[in-house]
Amino acid sequence: MEIIRRRAYARAGLIGNPSDGYNGKTIAVLIPQYFAEVVLYEWEDLEIVPSQDDQSRFNSIQDLATDVELHGYYGGIRLIKATIKKFLEYCLDRHPLHDRNFSIRYESSIPRAVGLAGSSGIIVATLRALMAFYEIHIPLTVQPSLVLSVEREELGIQGGLQDRVVQCFGQPVYMDFSPAAMHEVHGLQCGKYETIEPAQLPPLYIAFDPAAGQPTEVFHNNLRSRFDQGDAEVVNAMEKFARLTLDARAAMETGDHQQVATLIDANFDTRQAICQLPPSQVKMVEIARSSGASAKFAGSGGAIVGSYTDATMLRDLIDKLAAIGCKVHTIN
Repeated sequence: MEIIRRRAYARAGLIGNPSDGYNGKTIAVLIPQYFAEVVLYEWEDLEIVPSQDDQSRFNSIQDLATDVELHGYYGGIRLIKATIKKFLEYCLDRHPLHDRNFSIRYESSIPRAVGLAGSSGIIVATLRALMAFYEIHIPLTVQPSLVLSVEREELGIQGGLQDRVVQCFGQPVYMDFSPAAMHEVHGLQCGKYETIEPAQLPPLYIAFDPAAGQPTEVFHNNLRSRFDQGDAEVVNAMEKFARLTLDARAAMETGDHQQVATLIDANFDTRQAICQLPPSQVKMVEIARSSGASAKFAGSGGAIVGSYTDATMLRDLIDKLAAIGCKVHTIN
């Protein structure tokens, strides 16, 4: 019996986010320490096996409430179901599918609700497993848009293409979502994507507080409403995020890591100017900056990402963030 295993890694938005859902530009990187893995094999019935993240038994009513506060109501089963449905719809009239059934299960080490793209990681890994099982090729530039349609159309999760692009490409990517770059492929809107050589990136770290996150829907739904209403602050900020991304890409190409650090900090400052950010997460950025590192939100939860210059700065950064309960990893 063939066993298909596919992974998708956590990601960090290095520059430009959250403009990916607003005709902006971004650069994102992967976090190799954390990933979602899907296992699929032929089975007599189509079976989705719950993982430990889909728990429905608790020691007490307080344990249930605490779990919901930390992780929301959202397990992985709904993500897999929605992905299978969208995959079938995509393949109709494009690719004939064989009639064999399968059993599918997932595990994820991606910290939940801290903005590291755990939900899209499960969907990307599921899509890869389905493509392998049915021997279907979906163009790489189309895959992120299909993944986003799972979240937006099936599950009502707001967000942009950034997370899905870097997870599908499997390496750092520069993304252009401007109206001039967007184009339709197979009925889906796709941006312009260019991979970045890891050697062009400055030394990077990721840090997160496992207890500080919130589901990404909380952040994006508010921002989307303001953008759609033409809020000048939000519209201008999205344009600035795009400019910062272009500048960061140019700095990477010339090896100007100090300029990249300056732009990362400017990204956070711009975001803070348009949003009421959780004080505990702002404190993470401030502590990282006190070590001399650059810092910004990695997504829309309790994680930050930034650059550092040397081992001494990194040790200081780790010690200071550990003192407030944060985990820190280097990511390149």
